[in-house]
Amino acid sequence: MSTAGGRATRRQARAGRASDDKFEQRRAELASSALSTLADRGFANTSLRDIAQNSPYSHGVVHYYFSDKLDLMQHCVRQYKRDCVKHYDSIIESAITARELRDGYSDAMVATLRDETDLHRMWYDLRNQSMYTPELEGVIEEIDLLLEQMVWRVVCRYADLADSPPRVSSPVAYALYDGLFLRALIDLLAGRTDAADTLRRECAALLQMLCP
Repeated sequence: MSTAGGRATRRQARAGRASDDKFEQRRAELASSALSTLADRGFANTSLRDIAQNSPYSHGVVHYYFSDKLDLMQHCVRQYKRDCVKHYDSIIESAITARELRDGYSDAMVATLRDETDLHRMWYDLRNQSMYTPELEGVIEEIDLLLEQMVWRVVCRYADLADSPPRVSSPVAYALYDGLFLRALIDLLAGRTDAADTLRRECAALLQMLCP
């Protein structure tokens, strides 16, 4: 291949990558815009047209970047949960004592319960829907693993700081914390005023029980 031909090929490759990056950036923007509508209405009650009507984008634009509601919903929840994990990782990295990690983790769980209630309701709605919608199984499994790994990093870091190894496996630790959070979410949605305080107390206690 000539030198000129090689340069042309490289330019085409760069242009292709730039086009792909721009496409994914716009998908991310649309997903962020759609989150509030999806969280408010739920998976079953939301269409691409509903999302477009509650965003700066037309129905045609939304449909160009996402083949259907399922495609958009999966992108939304994947993007949201990855951002959540980054927040918890920053708590893990900054904690220098077991108590600091325990309190920071518990406070973060309470904050997200209060501030992002509808988004968590959307996640559990989607996870339940996956039992009836095979197309959702892959993304739900992916996100569940992401969350399990995040919880396990918290537990392992706490174990290191407390000098006490975990007494359970990673799947068990995740199941316990997921159960606590879901119970708190249900209580909060039902109007129980003590839901957040109960979650904070039980999150801290569970961490101590897992690494006594």
